[in-house]
Amino acid sequence: MDPLLLVLLVAGAACAFCWIASLITHDTSWVDRLWSIVPVVYVWIFAVDALIAGADAARLLIMAVLVTAWGARLTYNFARKGGYTGMEDYRWAVLRGRMKPWQFQVFNLFFIVLYQNALLVLISLPAYVAWQHPVPVGIWDGVFAVVFAAFLIGETIADQQQWDFHRQKRAAGGTLEPGFVTTGLFAYSRHPNFFFEQAQWWALYAIGATAAVSSGLGLWGGALNWTVAGPALLTLLFIGSTIFTESITASKYPAYAEYRRTTSMLVPLPRRRARAGGQALA
Repeated sequence: MDPLLLVLLVAGAACAFCWIASLITHDTSWVDRLWSIVPVVYVWIFAVDALIAGADAARLLIMAVLVTAWGARLTYNFARKGGYTGMEDYRWAVLRGRMKPWQFQVFNLFFIVLYQNALLVLISLPAYVAWQHPVPVGIWDGVFAVVFAAFLIGETIADQQQWDFHRQKRAAGGTLEPGFVTTGLFAYSRHPNFFFEQAQWWALYAIGATAAVSSGLGLWGGALNWTVAGPALLTLLFIGSTIFTESITASKYPAYAEYRRTTSMLVPLPRRRARAGGQALA
């Protein structure tokens, strides 16, 4: 079977499961629970197919190992926050309260289930480009693999800093000024974990593009090929999600306005100077 067809069949099964499960349980976080798992499956489908066919699978194995490391870390972080215990993403609950029941079910089917599962396929498809062009691994593959690993480490550090802050907040009775983490990597980005998450998929895209370029394709179809849709749409999703998340946070914490003014939203940058008389953030 063509590995791309197999990936699409698995994705279809994932969509059906998430939609049916959300209707039965009245919980729309099933895609969240598969988020760190299905891309690993998709990339390994291409890698295993190349191995079975006797093609040069070194690049695909590198990609599969990197995505597996990404999935293992994200699964662990999601699990320790209670993501697999039936806890729904609080943002879906907010949206449910703002929509009529039928409107939310349309949103659930077309955005939460279908769009997000399609996105999980798209971000995995640089592996399909590598499968199509089984050329030997080169130095740029190594560079982008190291970059991916660096972004993975950055996200791990950011998530741990956020986890530590919320543990301290719970230990303090649920209140810890200013109400949200502003130190460590969060002194340079309001969402460093979001930044590193997106950046990893751009690095994976670069590895796939390297395979296309190494096979003789140029800028169009090689360095810039159709699978760029995956990381590009992921970035757009994160920007929209971040804006919505921040609207909720800003309504809860008065100090967030100053934090938002002085600190970059995603890309880690030096903090801008606080206004005179503004509340200290760190």
